[in-house]
Amino acid sequence: MARIGVISFSDGRDYVHDGIREFIATTEDKLVDRLTAAGHEVVRGKEIVATNTGASAVARQVAAAGVDLTVFHYAVWAFPHFTMLAAGATPGPLLLLSNIDPVQPGMVGMLAGGGALDQIGRVHTRLWGDPDERALIDKIGVQATASSAVASLRGSTFGRIGGRPMGMNTAVANTDQWQSVFGVDVEEIDQWEIVRRSELADQKEVTQAREWLETNAAGVHYDGKKLTPELLERQIRSYLAMRELIEEWNLDFSGIKGQPEMTQYFATMDIVEAFLNDPYDWNGPKETHVCATEADMDGALTMQLLKHIARTPVLFADVRHYHADRDIWDLCNSGQHATWYAARSDDPLENLSKVHFYPEVFFFPAGGASVHHLAAPGQMTLARLTRRGGNYRMHLMLGDFETYDDETNTKLMRQSTFEWPHAFARLDAKADDFLSRFGANHIHAVPGDHRAEVRAACELLGVELDEFTRG
Repeated sequence: MARIGVISFSDGRDYVHDGIREFIATTEDKLVDRLTAAGHEVVRGKEIVATNTGASAVARQVAAAGVDLTVFHYAVWAFPHFTMLAAGATPGPLLLLSNIDPVQPGMVGMLAGGGALDQIGRVHTRLWGDPDERALIDKIGVQATASSAVASLRGSTFGRIGGRPMGMNTAVANTDQWQSVFGVDVEEIDQWEIVRRSELADQKEVTQAREWLETNAAGVHYDGKKLTPELLERQIRSYLAMRELIEEWNLDFSGIKGQPEMTQYFATMDIVEAFLNDPYDWNGPKETHVCATEADMDGALTMQLLKHIARTPVLFADVRHYHADRDIWDLCNSGQHATWYAARSDDPLENLSKVHFYPEVFFFPAGGASVHHLAAPGQMTLARLTRRGGNYRMHLMLGDFETYDDETNTKLMRQSTFEWPHAFARLDAKADDFLSRFGANHIHAVPGDHRAEVRAACELLGVELDEFTRG
């Protein structure tokens, strides 16, 4: 789950500390046991902090372990300057936690320490309660998950394959701002590298991949023009080329421009993007690699953050159409959805059994296969980083993906572009409000309710939260 540091603070008077040391140790033991039972790795301070030198030394020891979140634990009254010294030696996120006990004033210790941090502008989170309460452990877990996700961005590299697609301003971000706010570097790579490297791909693996798709998908619908075995193999070769680029340039996530050069003269990147985002390919299980179509930088950044929060593939889609009669949005994009979303199964073959590969449509004269399926139903968290006046904000909402009978599903999909993947989403947002405020044409989603973690991540990043509700 996450690596959490725990440092307990005490009274600086020797005679007081001697009398409360055992109580602090006991409450810390319980906290550590509950966090460990919840699946977290816990790094404990080597001693209870009761001196100036101990505050700095213990904080450095815990920080050196590479924790995602450091919990300052107050079971008793603690000298506030111990908090300040420990915070000075703690580079990462802080959570101040007070034990609730009518005899020992841990709450007073937390408030005194927290107030001192406020005075110097040190951002931190506060919680209080008994570690036996599962809700408290879950709240600590939310903060730890958010801290881990934010930390995963810092020092990472985004591979931007190509430039701005079709004049799409929202797909291009300021690289200095990315480095300053998120700690992400950008490596610029020309699309020619995909073309060049694809010609060098191992034919044996290319054939194996094509046959795997033909055998396991619901259908590969060759038409002899826009989709042929040769064009499908060209897309597979492009996927292998991207895998090479990812490894060679140590890319943590990426985006491919695609339009118009690749889609007019080479092949669409739908197969590439779908299987990079999938947790498997024809060689078996693999780590997902976030890859955004149209080299959408803020889209990819949103996806990378959601990936590390939810630990699942992340969906990328256009906000294509609103069916007002059903209050349903058709989230549909040119082949981008990972095939995992067809059934959200751990078994790749179960997902692929619901996936069709159709010839590309008139937008893309170069041809290739479009990855068509309908996303499986379930609760989803939907989000998107956008900018207003140069400052980042995070759009956030809860929703549900829905499916209907086959006839209705097909009818609705044919009202937009049938050959592309679809997700029918009922959003926790009024249509007028959403269309008036949402700052991009792309949206992203992960299964489950992860709004608390996204909120916490935004607080850590200093990003404005723009949350949609029906209220």
